[in-house]
Amino acid sequence: MCARILIVEDDTLQAELVRRLLLQEGHTPVVVHDGRAALDEARRRRPDLVVLDLMLPEVDGLGVCRALRRDGDVPVLMLTARSTEDDLLRGLELGADDYMTKPYSPRELLARIRTVLRRTLRAADASPVLRAGGVTVDPLRHEVTCDGVPIPCTPGEFAILHAMTAEPGRVFSRRQLLQHTKGQDRASTERAIDVHILNLRKKIEADPGRPVRLLTVFGVGYKLTGRPS
Repeated sequence: MCARILIVEDDTLQAELVRRLLLQEGHTPVVVHDGRAALDEARRRRPDLVVLDLMLPEVDGLGVCRALRRDGDVPVLMLTARSTEDDLLRGLELGADDYMTKPYSPRELLARIRTVLRRTLRAADASPVLRAGGVTVDPLRHEVTCDGVPIPCTPGEFAILHAMTAEPGRVFSRRQLLQHTKGQDRASTERAIDVHILNLRKKIEADPGRPVRLLTVFGVGYKLTGRPS
């Protein structure tokens, strides 16, 4: 699994460490040291994954993530010295797929990168086009539409919709959805699923405050209705 990975890190020693690790794994790493250069590089040639520090000059990591999400659905793994859950949720709200705090284990970083890439490729190679409740998920093209309108989704959001459109009407617990988005061997929080659901409702519901497609089953989890709104 060889991927082009953009490393955005202003600490040159840290960036070089990550670059060498990725080279040893057979990837093609590209290093930049500020947010503006990151956006220029990502737009020049789309990476398969962005390893993104939050504390950056020019444009900070949250600003970079926000701009990347406007441009497409490239997977983003955030690296930061911040460790509060609020920071985690802010990153997820903007569309980050995973989050690691410094200092981190190089082996864990590589494991996280492998999982994000594997999940992205699995979604692309998976089942035929799925439809439920006016939502269409095309795994081969990694595309989502709602009532025929293209909907940009992060890989995490895509994984949730893929699971739900495969079984419309089924109630998924947060833990089950977390397994689809992060994998069973990942350290994360079930609150992250609530953030993904909130973001998806903004994209597929006419009134996100009164959803008719992506419903909450109180005390259990969430389900995607099989009926169009």
